[in-house]
Parts: sequence; C-alpha cells; structure tokens
Amino acid sequence: MLKDNLGFNPLSHELSPKYEILSEEERISLLKTYRIKPSNLPKILDSDPAVKALGAKPGDIIKIIRKSDLAGESVYYRLVISE
Repeated sequence: MLKDNLGFNPLSHELSPKYEILSEEERISLLKTYRIKPSNLPKILDSDPAVKALGAKPGDIIKIIRKSDLAGESVYYRLVISE
C-alpha cells in the first residue's frame, strides 16, 4: 500500500473526500441507472495516491463522496485506468 511507501495514508486527512470501490452489484446498478458503459465515466489513474491507498486496480469504479458547505454531499464516480 501507499501508506508503507510514503509513511502516511492520504485518505486519512480531514480534507480528503471519502473513497470507496464499488461492489459488482453497485457497479451494475450505477451503469444501469445512468444507461452508460464504464468507458463513459471520468477516469482516474491507478497511480493516483488515493487509488493506491484503496488498493483499486484498472477496471474498478470508485465512488468519491465530497462534503461541501453549499451542496452538503456530492457524489462522483471514476473509472480506474492504467497509465
């Protein structure tokens, strides 16, 4: 994990949004709900520190939950790709 390489976990910082790898069931539901293919999602590299800390691999879909004073919570999805 990245934590071992850098000495810290970037996901544990108070300003870092929450990251989750979608389960296969959640993945199917997301793609069906929005009628999209994984390739239609915005991308995130497998070299991203948060992706490394999660242990995500290319092909995984990551859910990012950001907190905002104005919007409350915003949810974003990213497809993990390799460089």
